[in-house]
Amino acid sequence: MRLRQMRNRVELLLKIFNINGLAVWCLATLLLVTGVTARAATDPFAERRMALVVGIASYENAPDLSNTTNDGKLISDTLNELNFEVSEHFNIGLSEFRDLLNRFAFEAETADVALVYFAGHGIEVGGRNFLVPSDAKAGSRQQVADTSVSLDDILEAVDKARQLRIVILDSCRNDPFADVGGEETLTLTQGVQGRGLAAPSPERGTLVAYAAEAGAVALDGAGDNSPFASALARTLKIRDLEIGLAFRQVRDSVLKATANAQEPHTYGSLSGKPYFLAGGSQEVNVLAAVDRRNAWGRLEVSQEEQLQVAAREGDSRALKGLAYMRLNPSEDRYDPSRAAAFLEKASEAGDPEAMFELARMYERGIGVEQDVDKALALFRKSADEGFADAINDLGFLYYQGGLGIARDPKKAIELFGQAADQRHPEAMFNYAALIDDGVVDGKEPDDAAEYLYRALRSGNEEVLNQLSENPKMFKATTRRSLQRKLSERAFYTGTIDGQFGPQTQRGLRKAYGLSE
Repeated sequence: MRLRQMRNRVELLLKIFNINGLAVWCLATLLLVTGVTARAATDPFAERRMALVVGIASYENAPDLSNTTNDGKLISDTLNELNFEVSEHFNIGLSEFRDLLNRFAFEAETADVALVYFAGHGIEVGGRNFLVPSDAKAGSRQQVADTSVSLDDILEAVDKARQLRIVILDSCRNDPFADVGGEETLTLTQGVQGRGLAAPSPERGTLVAYAAEAGAVALDGAGDNSPFASALARTLKIRDLEIGLAFRQVRDSVLKATANAQEPHTYGSLSGKPYFLAGGSQEVNVLAAVDRRNAWGRLEVSQEEQLQVAAREGDSRALKGLAYMRLNPSEDRYDPSRAAAFLEKASEAGDPEAMFELARMYERGIGVEQDVDKALALFRKSADEGFADAINDLGFLYYQGGLGIARDPKKAIELFGQAADQRHPEAMFNYAALIDDGVVDGKEPDDAAEYLYRALRSGNEEVLNQLSENPKMFKATTRRSLQRKLSERAFYTGTIDGQFGPQTQRGLRKAYGLSE
């Protein structure tokens, strides 16, 4: 079974042979899985963007709100202009809200961008955030929580989008449930302000934007829309404005409009690659990873200056962006030493992507004096922070030996499994291959099929190609399990026979996200 990696340092196909019950690894033919989502080369903006917009103004057991449905419609119209597939819903109850999230979560797996916008009451209970539907019960704060949607549910709904995940909460208004019966009904594990929402803890790679800072109150405004919704709708449509800088501009606009009474906040993090919602710069969104990283150099001078300001404030993504601007040899600003300094600051701030990129520089001696020990330490630290690229790379280092690591196939398999569970596309495919070859203890063909299905849904074109063109590289039991998984998700209606004929091929393409 062949394994694939995307390390620039050593690009290998690995093959496992079983000799006397032991896994013996050797080099095979070169073939690189790029990790690039398939898109029509003639259409630079061929992305799938999905959005769920929910606005609640009428409440059965809480005060009504003035502008939330107006705000929802404004944001919905804005996102439609930006080529999102928008699902908009107003004054819905808990059951409908949950059903919508379940459907959205499934569909968003094949989207490049998944965005959820909510306008309505939001509360904090026990250190967790809840978005209140129209029919939430109000006998106690716990009852409100039990009949509301948690922020965790929202984050899960966008979690598997392929490139960009954003949750926008215009819900930091006065908490009408702060004093039920004259006293708090729960003992809270964290300090609570008694109103508004607390700061979330989204997984890395997802941005959560709040209309106001944790525990503060957002303003409805004097007009038809809130200051936050107005600024958001206006800013998202600015051509060639990088998405991270867009949210900084939203913050500045709201501060100005409210005389500093309301300050929006963002939490979580986006990837270190730039992204554009409007304008000609959208073409970079579908480029290969290295080309997207280099696209930071396309920012206008004013936006680079904004990055500089954010970097001085300690913003890790801004530091990475400034570093990547100086790592493209084809640009006049190429300065790997300065890039390393920016990455060093971001690494010291705890950013695992910066640790990974800095490790690669120390490994090769680019911009810094070569130091393989420091490179390995940074790779390990990045992996310990859960950065999938670092975990996957360590797997290959343990496979082949390098940077002072002795070859250890068993440890390599363990690391491939960790990276696969982080949804690293190549790692999912490789781990499925290892399971299929019977070298992963406790894993069965059905597990291999599940990883193949997840890799397919992740949007990796090479995974689709391999499953379509070389299905017999996997055993019949794994192929049958994959057919069953396609059938369970209504992508395949044929016989579960392990034969990947035209009907199975169509099912694979549907699961990947391609239409007939």
